[in-house]
Amino acid sequence: MELPAVPRRPSQTKIVATLGPATHGRDKIEALVKAGVDVFRLNMAHGSFDEHDARVRWIREIEQDLKTPLGILIDLGGPKIRLGELKNGALECQPGMQVTFVMEETAQQPTDLPVSCPEVITALKEGDRVVLADGTVTLQVIGKSENRATCLVTQPGLVRSRQGVNLPGVKLPLAAITDADREALAWALQKDIDFVGLSFVRSPDDIHELRKLIGNVQNPPQIVAKIEKPEALDCLDEILDLADAVMVARGDLGVEIDIADVAIVQKRILAAAKRHRKPAIVATQMLESMQRSRIPTRAEVSDVTNAILDGADACMLSGETAIGNYPVESVTMMHRIALATESVSQPPVRYQAGDSEAANTADITEASVWHAGLIAHEVGAKMMIILTRSGQTALTIAKHRFLVPTIGVSESPHVLRRMCLYWGIIPLMEAPLNDSPALLRFATEWGKREGLIQSGDRVVFVYGTGLVSSAHNTVSVFVAE
Repeated sequence: MELPAVPRRPSQTKIVATLGPATHGRDKIEALVKAGVDVFRLNMAHGSFDEHDARVRWIREIEQDLKTPLGILIDLGGPKIRLGELKNGALECQPGMQVTFVMEETAQQPTDLPVSCPEVITALKEGDRVVLADGTVTLQVIGKSENRATCLVTQPGLVRSRQGVNLPGVKLPLAAITDADREALAWALQKDIDFVGLSFVRSPDDIHELRKLIGNVQNPPQIVAKIEKPEALDCLDEILDLADAVMVARGDLGVEIDIADVAIVQKRILAAAKRHRKPAIVATQMLESMQRSRIPTRAEVSDVTNAILDGADACMLSGETAIGNYPVESVTMMHRIALATESVSQPPVRYQAGDSEAANTADITEASVWHAGLIAHEVGAKMMIILTRSGQTALTIAKHRFLVPTIGVSESPHVLRRMCLYWGIIPLMEAPLNDSPALLRFATEWGKREGLIQSGDRVVFVYGTGLVSSAHNTVSVFVAE
């Protein structure tokens, strides 16, 4: 049987890359896969359905050609307030310049900032602060009429068409899921998308509403709760109980809360995701300077490193791969940083007897996973293999971070794609699942080819015997031939 053709050493930290004009094309997407991308993000606030159709088709073709599972995440725009089309596509806001919010789709004057959401101008009052372009530009309202609000530029910068508008401290009566989101979701369900990102989550009710809209489809997409509103932090545990994954969406989060608190809040969200056994993505400006530079700043390298050390399952690239000049280089750099960080990571302290974070051994799968990791550590295993139906066992292993490269195999292509977001899990396609000896040969040959193991190394295999329904109750150790 032909082995999957992954032409790189996979990092345990997963990489999510946003597609856009800079990466629109089959060859460009394939280059990103070969550089290290595991999940592709489609931002439904940008691009047409025809463009997204093509991207989904190319991703699935590449998946089959390389025999490498690839996840697809659609990011619903949510009730995000965006500028319309600026007069010249962009506006350089200078200190002291006056600009005007107008209730239009398209600007008529160079200094007009069009917004089609009437609630914005209605809610603004003199003295309010308005933040644009992920916090890089700040305005202060100095005058207002029924359909216009005049502002003074207090923090200069470049503003582009369709960029976001934030009103810190102003609560707008906007629905969590917009009509555009419903249309995008209907499209996604037809395309068998793997993950759906819900923007501006404020309460568990928002997750309930999206789950209801998804309905009883055969392979429902996983819901990724994007944490970017202060209200979400007040009920974080309840949101994580209901969502399938979480994203630390630092762009809007860093505008809605004090920017000095962003790193602390990020650590809090990652710790909560670990407790709830949910994958966590850290996003926004991770390698921002690489939109225009081949080399990131030292601070950006430290940012990615610390996100991984804090427990991020995945790190996400946004503008770097969507509109940047160096998309492949950005992925390659993130991959390099992940490998460097993982090379100095320590085994989990939960190996120590009596640790309070030890697994809940009342659950059969949890107990099997916990002891599989302990066995792998004690015998010096170089690789683990997990056979899973739902992917939950693979996720449990991922959240324990045993540091042993782990192969995930499943009869479901949807489960394989979900595992693309799980830290340390390498999903393999076309594994011979009905023949255990053949499966072990298949996985070990792949491991040897990738340089993860060699003949004589010990490998741990976690699987179910069928004697216990829906549980993994067997752990075995074998020596690679």
